[in-house]
Amino acid sequence: MVVGVCGGIAAYKVVEVVSRLKKLGAEVHVIMTESAQEFVGELTFRTMSQNPVATDMFGTPARWEVEHVSLAQKADLFLVAPATANTLAKMAYGIADNMLLTTYLATRAPVLIAPAMNKNMYTHPVTVENMKKLSDGGCNFVRAGEGFLACGDVGIGRMAEPAEIVDAAVNLIACEKDLAGKRVLVTAGATQEAIDPVRFITNHSSGKMGVAIARAAKLRGAEVVLVHGKSSLPAPYGVEAVCVGSAQEMCDAVLSRAPKCDIIVKAAAVADYAPESVSTQTIKKSDADLSIALKRNPDILESLGKNKLAGQVLVGFCMETQDLLANAQKKLEKKNCDLMVANSLTEPGAGFGCDTNTVTILKKNGEKLTPENMSKEALAHIILSEAVKCK
Repeated sequence: MVVGVCGGIAAYKVVEVVSRLKKLGAEVHVIMTESAQEFVGELTFRTMSQNPVATDMFGTPARWEVEHVSLAQKADLFLVAPATANTLAKMAYGIADNMLLTTYLATRAPVLIAPAMNKNMYTHPVTVENMKKLSDGGCNFVRAGEGFLACGDVGIGRMAEPAEIVDAAVNLIACEKDLAGKRVLVTAGATQEAIDPVRFITNHSSGKMGVAIARAAKLRGAEVVLVHGKSSLPAPYGVEAVCVGSAQEMCDAVLSRAPKCDIIVKAAAVADYAPESVSTQTIKKSDADLSIALKRNPDILESLGKNKLAGQVLVGFCMETQDLLANAQKKLEKKNCDLMVANSLTEPGAGFGCDTNTVTILKKNGEKLTPENMSKEALAHIILSEAVKCK
């Protein structure tokens, strides 16, 4: 991967970008413009990338090769961050007066651009047109953020955060895009059924499995919507996230979007029951016992199964403390699912809150798949691959 660093104050944040890429196992080569070196020293990027840093069009390379060509050929991805208005303009019109721009013109790798500049520069019609020209030509952008800018203004123009840039880079090159053109809906996390303004009924679901599936689907090129309960987990980059509270809210959000989806993965832990009535004031403690009448919540998976469209794939999850496979098989058939993921609650390294999982995947055709205990990210790809086979 080649990272081109331009002359903007956000150059210091690219040090973390390089560090994160290295931790993911990427081979990173950095090109710095002359202006970039005014903000961050070449030694910093050489240390973080563990590779020589290209700074001079006419410098002597470490070994004989035409440097801008060799870097262009090495790149699986060409990342420009921060991309200044000046560099964007030159890229848009094919000007190659430094090592970064020359390498950009020579590479045929995917290009990812993270702009950063003053808000008026970012929204200037010329800059907007230059970004459109680059986008139309195949370049990908990580949209600038909004907030306090180094110049003292407040508004759009902040370079995206390092984690967001790295997520965007991974999304571009990490996986085969076998879900390109598909729309995937994933549910995740626990619902909350209010008792009064401060209390609710819920469960221990962390949402990690559902979030991992949403991230994997996005990596594989799908358009993804994630309907999730209250969670501290960030939504994966590029995923439409819909936060809901109750089972009814999740039901409404899911059923309204389901007809436009090719694959639906129902990984959320939805409360089966909710209080019949919700107190508008906090319920005061007394010496007497408290009883709460419960009503049945809508069965989202059953509704999806009854209204499943031709060619649509439905994946359900089942977690039981006893007779797991027998109950999962019944649920597979009753809910008209194509796959049922029987999720172990008692196996080591599985269950609520774990980063790993142990499951048995039951298929509509009677086959069973039992992957070994693995990370939820790896398991997410297996589940999606099996879903693709159902098409």
